[in-house]
Amino acid sequence: MGTYERIMSVIAEPMGWLLNLLYDFINNYAIALIVFTLLVRTCLLPLYISQMKNSAKMKEFQPKIQALQKKYSNDKEMLNMKMMELYKEEKFNPMRGCLPMLIQMPIILALFVLLRNPIAFISDPQMLMAIHESFLWIPDMSQPDPWLLPVLAGIATFFSYSATMAMSGSSPEMAGAGGMMKMMKYFFPIMIVWMGRSFPAGLTLYWFVGTLYAICQHFIINKAKERR
Repeated sequence: MGTYERIMSVIAEPMGWLLNLLYDFINNYAIALIVFTLLVRTCLLPLYISQMKNSAKMKEFQPKIQALQKKYSNDKEMLNMKMMELYKEEKFNPMRGCLPMLIQMPIILALFVLLRNPIAFISDPQMLMAIHESFLWIPDMSQPDPWLLPVLAGIATFFSYSATMAMSGSSPEMAGAGGMMKMMKYFFPIMIVWMGRSFPAGLTLYWFVGTLYAICQHFIINKAKERR
């Protein structure tokens, strides 16, 4: 086991234990992985709520941002400086919206290590065989699905970013974090499709289900806010 895998094993080993436990109850690897995904996403829910509040706050002072864009349209350096001053004045951190992704990255990397080399983290022979089970159109969950699942994951990612941008009131002209989000709205789904075609189908399934769950969370929280 290499250095990278030894580091990731700190997370991969308990994940393997939890997957094994879920499989013992459910007796279907893909369904156990879906339940695992929902559990992880539920644990991350406070971070996603914080992210949504952060996006809503940005939408509130969007007129101030647009005023700065108009005033300093010919001076990008000054615009960026004034934007930073505005963020400080509003006590707003544009990078806070990235926190759920940063927290989730070690989980995704550990899951990749787990699914790529399950024998290093799972001792149960039945579970080791279960990782190779078929699910719907996928013949082997340990192997990549060449197109359909990665494309579904990419589409889900696109809608998730669209919902986040709608909440933050991002516009094409917006500088700073909003401009970065606009670029990522298109780049990141394409990257997910590309990576999903080479990653184990189980990992792509994790991303797809987790992103769908995040979209549902978005919808439910927005509806709850509208009723207040």
